Amino acid sequence: MAFVPLVPIGDPLNKVVDDRTLAEQRAALGALEDRLRARRTEVHAGWGPSYVERVHKKGKFTARERLAKLADAGTRTYEVGTFVNYGDVFPGDQKSPGAGVVTAFAQVHGRWCMVIANDNTVASGAWWPRSPEKIQRAQMMAMRLRLPTIYLVDCSGLFLPEQSKSFPGARGAGHIFKMNSLLSHNGVPQIAGVFGDCIAGGGYMPIISDRVYMTEQAYMVIAGAALIKGAKSQKITSLDIGGPEVHVHQSGCADVRVPDDETLLACIRRDVSRLPSGAGDFYRGDIGSMEPRFAAAELAGLLPTDHRESYDAKQVLARLCDQSLFWEVMPEVGEEMICGVAKLGGLYAGFIINRQGLVGDPERPGAQRAAGTLYRGGIAKISAFSRACSDDGIPLIWLQDISGFDIGREAEAHGLLAYGSSLIYSNSTNTNPVFTVLLRKASGAGYYAMNGLPYDPIIQLSTTLSRLSVMEGRTLAIATYNTKLDDDFQIMTTDPAERTKIEAGMKETEARIEGDMDPFVAARQMDTDEIVELGELRGYLSALVEMAYQNTGYRRVKNPRIWSMHDLRELVGGVR
Repeated sequence: MAFVPLVPIGDPLNKVVDDRTLAEQRAALGALEDRLRARRTEVHAGWGPSYVERVHKKGKFTARERLAKLADAGTRTYEVGTFVNYGDVFPGDQKSPGAGVVTAFAQVHGRWCMVIANDNTVASGAWWPRSPEKIQRAQMMAMRLRLPTIYLVDCSGLFLPEQSKSFPGARGAGHIFKMNSLLSHNGVPQIAGVFGDCIAGGGYMPIISDRVYMTEQAYMVIAGAALIKGAKSQKITSLDIGGPEVHVHQSGCADVRVPDDETLLACIRRDVSRLPSGAGDFYRGDIGSMEPRFAAAELAGLLPTDHRESYDAKQVLARLCDQSLFWEVMPEVGEEMICGVAKLGGLYAGFIINRQGLVGDPERPGAQRAAGTLYRGGIAKISAFSRACSDDGIPLIWLQDISGFDIGREAEAHGLLAYGSSLIYSNSTNTNPVFTVLLRKASGAGYYAMNGLPYDPIIQLSTTLSRLSVMEGRTLAIATYNTKLDDDFQIMTTDPAERTKIEAGMKETEARIEGDMDPFVAARQMDTDEIVELGELRGYLSALVEMAYQNTGYRRVKNPRIWSMHDLRELVGGVR
């Protein structure tokens, strides 16, 4: 029973896809990922070289320079929310790359941390519309993974021309401070470094942290000097009001004053080194991380950019899992879904992925039906598997490429609504760490059922191929104009002018919906957390799984001898 029957899966790329198709798919994906890299570079530049120079002239580092110096040398940081506000233009024809804040997972002395840093090259680190939500999203990720949270504060307060979009409301700026409190309540270490401006809400953010550092250029104030001059006619500097002399030596709102950015970052690194080390090595035992037999970079040739074309989902798993070893659980039922266990970075994780192409129809022996769709057997299977992962404390990764639920009289007679409700209940109440990836299609209620963002995965990643919507553009256009179409979806009117108007309306609707499916639209409005290249997906997921195992004591992680998975295997007649 203790044996986890991991078996090799996958094939060499030349056996999966021919050279011509491989070249075409790589070229099509390459164009999309070139766009991703270019836009990342654009966001990382903030407001440009002149603003970077302005920061350097003050003897300070930029937010991303601070992040790089804070993280362990030679390690990769994984940003979230890179494209929040991307393309939005605010009063004064101004943009806010990344919503003016950098949020990223980073390793500090081998411990994964969440770093939240104001981008001081963008309006002096001001909070724009969606900046508070982005910060809160990062805080929530940190709380659910119990990651030490580090604030690199250099914030001039709200971007006042748009204060109505960031100040009030349930997720307004004030909710950041509630999240500070909840992190503290849940025992998550918080460390704050104040590097410069720290005004109004920015002044509150560090205070609940366990350790607060200030440089000699830093100040924390409820109201800055300019506001006090206007309100009280007092001529005084912000440093006089709330600099380190005040808050370290008089108010006690900060703990330590340091001369500069470099020293402050070294102090934070020292503090993190004093925290408990990660438990990943304990759970790995004597077997470390091993690369797949088939390189993760080959994913770029496997997935067609045309969402209507199919691929072998197991070949995707073979390029994500350690040594391309996988234990498929309950393969006898719900053929349209694949679920099972593998190691990622040396640590066990559960996987659920939509099979593509055609699968057998258990209701009609010898017949086939489309995969990428949820039917009764598949829903029941992944619901049971999801609950088992939660019961066993295993991190679960959902890999979505789904068109939705089966529809029609037979589907309703089979009770798909009830089976779907059971799955949604499982996803809503499970307590294990859950991560979701939108590989390509994420359509309709299938997106919800496969643990989309409304069901609170710790993080949802999208690829450049992802398409998030209720339905495809053409289908939605037909539904919108349904009253003007016959049973064959042809326009009924014989009036030429009205026909032209309907045709134009349907085309406009289809084009608009297709545009809305762009993953950058989802990322801009925080309907997905980050867009990643296919080749970097394994690295990102490996890091997330290690974070899930980093801290002990706040959740149960069963050893493999007592997994519920073994019971499921017996109950469906699995071979020993």
